[in-house]
Amino acid sequence: MPTYAIGDVQGCYTELSELVAQIKFNPDRDQLWFVGDLVNRGPQSLQVLRFVRALGTAAVTVLGNHDLHLLAIAFGAMDRSRSDDTLTQILDAPDRDELLDWLRQQPVLHHDSHLGYTMVHAGMPPQWDLRTAQACARELEDALRDDDAMEHLFAHMYGNQPDQWSDKLRGSDRLRFITNCFTRMRICDADGRLNLKYKGPLQNIPTGQYPWFRAPKRRSEKLQIVCGHWSALDFYDSRATDEHLLAIDTGCVWGGRLCAVRLDKATEPACVASRQPPRSDD
Repeated sequence: MPTYAIGDVQGCYTELSELVAQIKFNPDRDQLWFVGDLVNRGPQSLQVLRFVRALGTAAVTVLGNHDLHLLAIAFGAMDRSRSDDTLTQILDAPDRDELLDWLRQQPVLHHDSHLGYTMVHAGMPPQWDLRTAQACARELEDALRDDDAMEHLFAHMYGNQPDQWSDKLRGSDRLRFITNCFTRMRICDADGRLNLKYKGPLQNIPTGQYPWFRAPKRRSEKLQIVCGHWSALDFYDSRATDEHLLAIDTGCVWGGRLCAVRLDKATEPACVASRQPPRSDD
């Protein structure tokens, strides 16, 4: 099956439409993998959600931090006053409940043993192998799909602590750390302590810190991982090295591009130039 991974869309529906036309996507035979952050900052988040949901099994998406932020607002854990959010069309839409219910059913990790790829939005701490990551993903997914647990999750989701994995973590601290890894992490130290403030390029990473995929003794190093989230990486393909990484947040919402990469065989990536005004991810 032709399978394409697509970077962070973030409400850029016009570019997404052009991209799927460029790759001649056919939902009867092809599949699209979305690395998360379907919504927010771009102008057409509602159209993006409707499009991806309507694809059914022809689409696989993992949740990103902006997707979780939408759910937190929709279910009352956050107010709607942030000036840089572009979520009002979804929150006021007549089909909002159907869209939000669909969104909260989506995974935070997708593993395809046949293709040999694992997809997350942001990353994994070095202490996690695939089995641990899958177990942690199920914990977060179960919380999202249970009304009471979801309310508790969103009430305690925001924050940067704890910053290091321990299997002894419990309750909201455990779920917050899991959420931060799957949806927010970029760099960490040699012991896996997360630095969630840094958003810059590889060459400016502070001394003693590592991109999560170069952390010493990373237990997921044998996995071929597809991710997004880190737009300063632009298109980063190290699948032919020991890193085994394909990072495809090429900053469409910031004036960059939207890219699709075929996973089932080697081809050149397809890209569509952004129609959004250039700006920085800050």
